[in-house]
Amino acid sequence: MELAGEINPIIAERFTDHLDVFGQTMEQMETIQLIAERCKTALAAGNKVFFCGNGGSAADAQHLAAELIGRFQKERRSLASIALTTDTSILTAVANDYGYDEVFARQVEGLGRSGDVLIGISTSGNSANVVKAALKARDTGMHTIAFTGEGGGKLNEICDITLAIPSKVTARIQEMHILVGHIICELVEEEYDK
Repeated sequence: MELAGEINPIIAERFTDHLDVFGQTMEQMETIQLIAERCKTALAAGNKVFFCGNGGSAADAQHLAAELIGRFQKERRSLASIALTTDTSILTAVANDYGYDEVFARQVEGLGRSGDVLIGISTSGNSANVVKAALKARDTGMHTIAFTGEGGGKLNEICDITLAIPSKVTARIQEMHILVGHIICELVEEEYDK
């Protein structure tokens, strides 16, 4: 198949934008390693890693939980991880009875324990349901980690560790979130044999 005209310049612009954000995100390698260490420590102690987010961030939450429960790059035992975005009965019941802002916090209250990890994903850092989940996790004695965009929003103020991607563009932020999530999964996984 031949192209009917010239390449749309948007394609090159988005690759350039991606590379710019990628380069700036590389400056946070210490934060990425710290997040991985926090997850490793929790899992080694028999604790769990929880993920939550809305929209594309909900998909990222599910994706990363699946990498830990299943496998990322090598055969090893399943690692305790839960995406709080997946149970439609819980989500709709809690939203109906308590309001949408409580859909993750209620699950943290029921499932979370001291020493667990919550990774809240919000490109703005201000998603009310993710913020409330982080507050509940903090009150429970869980470790709180935020994946956000530029500035970190409210999550930056309440979480133990914030990975704030230096962009205000949702697509670029989400691209870096999944890259960093994959790196964290690889670092966690290196601790385990079959």
